[in-house]
Amino acid sequence: MKLLLTSILAILSLTVPTTKTVYDFKVKDIDGKEISLDAYKGKVLLIVNVASMCGYTPQYKDLEALYQTYKDKGLVVVGFPANNFMGQEPGSDKEIKQFCTREFAVTFPMFSKISVKGKNMAPLYKYLTKKSENGTLDADVKWNFQKFLIGRKGEIIQSVAPGTSVNDAAVKSVIEKALKEN
Repeated sequence: MKLLLTSILAILSLTVPTTKTVYDFKVKDIDGKEISLDAYKGKVLLIVNVASMCGYTPQYKDLEALYQTYKDKGLVVVGFPANNFMGQEPGSDKEIKQFCTREFAVTFPMFSKISVKGKNMAPLYKYLTKKSENGTLDADVKWNFQKFLIGRKGEIIQSVAPGTSVNDAAVKSVIEKALKEN
């Protein structure tokens, strides 16, 4: 009987879709304070791995403008510095914060530097990049400034390539659609 019950539970665990969302993760903000992402429940998130010395670094300007335009409608841009690509984010959290504030007047939430690839990949990024974790898509991080759009219920909607601007009409359309959904 015990074996039968164990077998049934094992089969059910394979067939039940994932109910995990981004709200299940805790991360450290750029000042080192632990934050549960469930603080953003009901918001649309644009999670971006960022770097200060990348050809795409000027995207900070567009990300901040997007945040200012849509924050009152429920969009939160969330920046995660990462040094996974050619050492393009070598600074400390303090240096990164100073750079973002000084160069791009960033006001959207910034978090502590993490790894978005490889054996030291942060749990949040394992979730974002693996369909087996998120139930929606596989989306390896290709470079700095890859974006993940998250719906109001914490589910992944779409991954946006690093070189694609948030000003792209298709990207804005998906963001605006997500903001209209409850």
